[in-house]
Amino acid sequence: MLKMRHLIENYELAKDLLKNWEYDEENLDEMLSYFRISSNAIYPFCYKKQVRFIRIAPTDEKRKENIYGEIEFIQYLREHEFKALCPVPSKNGEFIRTINTKWGEYYATVFEKVSGKQVEALEFSEKMYCECGKTMGRMHRLSSEYKPTIKKWTHEDVLNEIETMLTFYHCSNKAKIELANLRVELAKLPKTQITYGLIHYDFELDNVFYDEKTNTCSVIDFDDGMYHWYSTDIEQFFESVSEEKGELEAEQAKIAFYEGYQAEFPILEETKNNMHLMRRFINLYSYVRIHHCLCDSFTSEPEWMTELRVKLTNMLKSIEETWQF
Repeated sequence: MLKMRHLIENYELAKDLLKNWEYDEENLDEMLSYFRISSNAIYPFCYKKQVRFIRIAPTDEKRKENIYGEIEFIQYLREHEFKALCPVPSKNGEFIRTINTKWGEYYATVFEKVSGKQVEALEFSEKMYCECGKTMGRMHRLSSEYKPTIKKWTHEDVLNEIETMLTFYHCSNKAKIELANLRVELAKLPKTQITYGLIHYDFELDNVFYDEKTNTCSVIDFDDGMYHWYSTDIEQFFESVSEEKGELEAEQAKIAFYEGYQAEFPILEETKNNMHLMRRFINLYSYVRIHHCLCDSFTSEPEWMTELRVKLTNMLKSIEETWQF
């Protein structure tokens, strides 16, 4: 999640960066008003009446190799007929633009809208969850064969980043103990071609779109991808189903999901057994990212920001409660 200061909409910035791509002037202000901001600022717009999105982030909030590695991985997936979102080149042919503005330096990328509806907005369907499993399994199979020229960071890099952030934000000693314990436990896990590789990391219900007519899934938001155990994506997906749809649907979805996944890529029993470790990694990484977001303070802030600050603070407490030492 970006720092609080970057969570405020900036239409002027969006329009300034959008000049580097083709777009429709008609209804631009209305389209931009449907923005959302979390780990990036996402502003919708149209080109030839087709919806696209410009994604914006300050360069000091992102790693250059991760942004370029993300686009390379997406293009690789699409070349192998995987339904990932389609990046759009700018007027000069570049997919990623690094641009200095009066608000600072930003990365900007543009993507086409994918087909279908977000899985979080759809009713339970075994067919849908089976296709979700097939989609993830296919992605992991392609990942296991992937040889990048620009390598994204690994889970070890993230652990090092977590350590730095825990110190920088003066986090609790329990968090530091959890990091040390997690390092030991993860180091014991084998890293093989069918257990470890480049993952999506945010394979959640709002990032997977299901097209009922074609019975296919499209996937967006590869921004947080890293080299990790494939079970992390599975854990993230089921946790997302549980949070959005309830534990009962999450349990019902597992049978169909695993059936679909194993049709594309093998899943070992040890993969299922180590998902609790992946949850601990996810929680700890979320913990420091929330601290990063909350580090900004203002003498006066809008009501929505105050409410968000309370919500995020409660999330920190919930994560801390899982550390029983």
